[in-house]
Amino acid sequence: MAGARPGTATSIAGKARDKGLTVRGYVSMCFGDPWEGPVDAPAVTECTRALLDAGCDQVSLGDTIGTATPGHVLDLIDRHATDGIGAQSLALHLHDTYGQALANVLAGLLSGVTCFDSSTGGIGGCPFAQSATGNLATEDLVWMLDGLGINTGIDLDAVTRAGAQITRLLGRETQSKAGTAILGAALKAGSL
Repeated sequence: MAGARPGTATSIAGKARDKGLTVRGYVSMCFGDPWEGPVDAPAVTECTRALLDAGCDQVSLGDTIGTATPGHVLDLIDRHATDGIGAQSLALHLHDTYGQALANVLAGLLSGVTCFDSSTGGIGGCPFAQSATGNLATEDLVWMLDGLGINTGIDLDAVTRAGAQITRLLGRETQSKAGTAILGAALKAGSL
C-alpha cells in the first residue's frame, strides 16, 4: 500500500461500487515471502484494514508461495479478528506447493471463512516466485466440500472434464488428485 499512489484503491473501489460491483482486494504473500521469509501478521492485517477502508467488500489473503500450514491460517485469521476484522470479510487464495492447501481450507472454514479461490486442474503458479506451484485445484476443493456436506452448486464432473481439457491443451499434467481419480474411474467404467 505504501508504494501506491494516494487514493488509488479508494478510487478504483469507488468506481466499481458505483457500477454495482462487489470489490475484492488481494494481499499477496501473507504467510511467506520468497525474499524475506515469514511474514509479520500485523503487517498483513494493516494491509487488509487499508483495503477494507478503501472500499473493498472482502479481502483475499494469499498464500502466494504455498508455505502456509493450518496453524498459520488459524493464527492469521485470529489476528484479523483481534483487530476487528471478521472472517466474513476474508477469503483465502491458496497454493499447494507443500500439499497443505486443502488442510488450509479446513482451517479457514473452522475460523469462519467461506470464500476460497481455486483453479481447475490446479493450473497457475506465480510469475515472481518461481518456487510456487499451482493453485488449489477446484476439483479437490469441491470434492472435500461435498464430503463435508457443504453445497457449492458446482458440477464436479463438469469441472473435472474442463480441467482435463485445459491441462491437455496446456500440455501439463493435472494437479488435481480428485480429478485424476474421477477421470480414472470414468475411463475404467467406459463412460469417458
